[in-house]
Amino acid sequence: MQNLLLIGIGTGNPAHVTAQAARALNRADVILIPRKGAEKSDLAALRRAICAELVTNPATRIVEFDLPVRDPAIADYRARVEAWHDAIARCWAEACAPHAPQTVALLVWGDPSLYDSTLRIAGRLSPAPQLTVVPGITSLQALTAAHRIPLNDIGAPVVITTGRQLRDHGWPPAADTVAVMLDGEMSFATLDPAGIQIWWTAYAGMSEEISVAGPLAEVAEEIRTKRAAARERHGWIMDIYLMRRG
Repeated sequence: MQNLLLIGIGTGNPAHVTAQAARALNRADVILIPRKGAEKSDLAALRRAICAELVTNPATRIVEFDLPVRDPAIADYRARVEAWHDAIARCWAEACAPHAPQTVALLVWGDPSLYDSTLRIAGRLSPAPQLTVVPGITSLQALTAAHRIPLNDIGAPVVITTGRQLRDHGWPPAADTVAVMLDGEMSFATLDPAGIQIWWTAYAGMSEEISVAGPLAEVAEEIRTKRAAARERHGWIMDIYLMRRG
């Protein structure tokens, strides 16, 4: 491939796909769609639906591939992720090889720049293609829209972090507002809830969207219950939350 288009598609609502993204899709010779197993088949189905609605170029080919999983035998977290990224880059190259495309597109959940590894994986390709990044609506934007709140207080900073960081290091120093992504373990439960307000949303921007807000001490159990039920119902969950002190 000579050109690689990393196209942000928003958080699961086809209406999030921008006009710029639609034009980029129609530039591609090949659009790669990852399959993440039966439990997450909805994610591939959504990408297929976006392509069916927006791709009008008859020369564009949709190519699917099975996304590798992280190797549990690699004990070190960083090394495990690096090996996983190497495997994904190989899958991209192998999926494209039979078609010899000049321009390849990947539909990236949310935005390629925010807690997504697609750009880092693209850096492993050799020879390196010319990259084009098309921005998309992020889950953070969809979260604040769902709750009708501003991301920040007036003139105040915001820390965007992960569940792992929150569990390992606690509330970030000098932060009044913290947005938490990639948290499969509800790490807010490790905090002293006194004085903390939380805004939580799962499936942000999708028709399945669920939101809970309130003092952390009062709504933590409601979030836990609704999250477990939604995961059981759908087989997967994507959620994000914002917390504010004071």
